[in-house]
Amino acid sequence: MIKKIALVSLGCARNLVDSELILGTLKKSGYKIAGSPSGSDVTVVNTCAFIEDAKKESIDEILELIELKEKKKLKYLLVVGCLSQRYAGVLKKEFPEIDGFAGVDAVQVLPGMIKKLARGGRPDIIINEPRYLHDDKSPRLGLTPVHYSYVKVSEGCSHKCSFCIIPRIRGRHRSRNPASIIREAKDLVARGAKELDIIGQDTTLYGRDLPGKHNLAGLLRDLSRQSGAKWIRLLYTHPAHFTDELISVIAGEKNICKYIDLPIQHINDGILRRMGRGSTGAGIRRLISHIRSSIPGVALRTSVIVGFPGESRKNFRELLDFIKEVKFERLGAFVYSAEEGTAASRFDGSVPADEKAERWDMIMGAQRDVSAGINAALVGRQMSVLIDEKVSGEDDLFTGRSYMDAPEIDGNVFVKGHNIRRGDMVEVEIADGYEYDLVGKEIKRRR
Repeated sequence: MIKKIALVSLGCARNLVDSELILGTLKKSGYKIAGSPSGSDVTVVNTCAFIEDAKKESIDEILELIELKEKKKLKYLLVVGCLSQRYAGVLKKEFPEIDGFAGVDAVQVLPGMIKKLARGGRPDIIINEPRYLHDDKSPRLGLTPVHYSYVKVSEGCSHKCSFCIIPRIRGRHRSRNPASIIREAKDLVARGAKELDIIGQDTTLYGRDLPGKHNLAGLLRDLSRQSGAKWIRLLYTHPAHFTDELISVIAGEKNICKYIDLPIQHINDGILRRMGRGSTGAGIRRLISHIRSSIPGVALRTSVIVGFPGESRKNFRELLDFIKEVKFERLGAFVYSAEEGTAASRFDGSVPADEKAERWDMIMGAQRDVSAGINAALVGRQMSVLIDEKVSGEDDLFTGRSYMDAPEIDGNVFVKGHNIRRGDMVEVEIADGYEYDLVGKEIKRRR
């Protein structure tokens, strides 16, 4: 008998939504969801394979779970998601202890795989061309605190960025039905969500594959006016697909956070061309200027890649100077890793590992200075903060986020106050600003 199933979720927020859908489907199928792999009948690990570090994390987790299985602390181990989609055959050969593999559409096949295990069979490998899109009727078991939730509006990606393997793993871009998204958002708010974080491989492509005149601007406007959410936050956009209408909606709707996640990857035209980004340095500069002039107080988050093949020291210096000049409110940097199957993995001009690491350090050092200056300028300001949790061991200290901070990836606001609960929206006066975090005192509360 298989009764208890545990799930380990790795990778990004998009993977997290997949894990929530997997758990919801398994629970609806009658299985009990275990709190940890130890003692489970089946453990499912939902893997990531975006970059080398993500693959290593997935392999390390698999090895730990195999060790638990060998100690008879779990019966069966299933590996699903991006790593399986790319490497199921290799994984089967290297890790015979794994009882089965499914790809990124695992939610559709896992119940059948588990039934086969219960009958004494081995489900082996089920890797299909990615086509799955969930809807508002899909069972979903939340893994985030109830006060915020991710809304995945699309799946897959139709870009051909030379460094990225995602289109080969996740398939072509597919937008969800807008009415289904609205219904899902309303349901999440009814369950207690105050913040909805809009995600996809490229959210700015939303709707372009649907019949009719659907786009992200229209969807955001409808979500703003119909969902009941206090905050709506836009993540994973692409600078080549921004429109004036989208900027106008973000500026005009009060409950849309004045926060835009805008990965630029680089600013040098030559590197952008080799990356296949479809944008130019001048275009990125114009877009940032337009966004900031149209949306007062906007917080811009970006990500960049250092050490891309052919990136000279002069190219890198251009990127570093740009970051110091533009002063992104939030920034993440990645060291380029060659992913097999991508065009960039065959490019010449590779940058030595120690040089890539040095460039990463320089980028993050510059951003620390930028971030510290931005946070220092916020001292004395009043801000709304959504409380995430109580600080362990502190009676009157809590962590939360302002509109400038997305869950998991950005900084915190440490709030001093009394009888505050997770999910409270608190008005805070900022008293101190550090490199990435703020400290403030509660002055007013809105539940």
